[in-house]
Amino acid sequence: MSNNKTQFGFTEIDENEKTEKVKGVFNSVSSNYDLMNDLMSFGLHRLWKKSFIESASLKDNAKILDIAAGTADLSLAFAKKNKTYTIFHTDINNNMLEEGRKKLFNHGVILPSVACDCEALPFSDNYFDCVTIGFGLRNMTQKETALKEVYRVLSPGGKLLILEFSKVWKPLEKIYDIFSFKIIPRLGEIISKDKKSYQYLVESIRVHPNQEELKKIMEKTGFFNVSYNNLNAGIAAIHKGYKV
Repeated sequence: MSNNKTQFGFTEIDENEKTEKVKGVFNSVSSNYDLMNDLMSFGLHRLWKKSFIESASLKDNAKILDIAAGTADLSLAFAKKNKTYTIFHTDINNNMLEEGRKKLFNHGVILPSVACDCEALPFSDNYFDCVTIGFGLRNMTQKETALKEVYRVLSPGGKLLILEFSKVWKPLEKIYDIFSFKIIPRLGEIISKDKKSYQYLVESIRVHPNQEELKKIMEKTGFFNVSYNNLNAGIAAIHKGYKV
């Protein structure tokens, strides 16, 4: 047992338990993950991801590491945007990776697909021009460790882009909480036969650092010129930072 504690949703657990618990969540939801994303966000996640891809502003032949890539929405979008990109589709969860591989194959796209932990990336220093994390950072146990690893593998001048649920505009908090805590777990129960996993996903959003807090964590781990852009009143946000 570890003496260090972390949050698994609203529950405090030993740090060394979180990876397996998160793995269990995504093993359960992987087959219906895309459908649930559409229902949970009313399809807005597709617009958010489009904005995310556009904000990358990458040159030809860019090397991209897509972390927590799961069902490969971002990897596929990058591959479609520019055929000269080299994209690594990665995730810690094999079930999610397999769903992503199927999607890529169905679109005629073949990419390196690697099971790995963002807190110990199996890539060389100063290699990638861009690292992306889409809706994955909040599930990581040691966020600062993960961001330091991202910094290590980025080339000088390279950029990190994070798309994540964030702190919603205060006047919308009450209705957003009703939807999140009353409706989303119920949808999970109906579609995935798994209310608990979606309860965790909702709770994980609430304990994740807000926009300013995440900006400070990125700066603390070495990134400069860190900025963020709120999406739909802060339901989600895109953070961007650069390696010196």
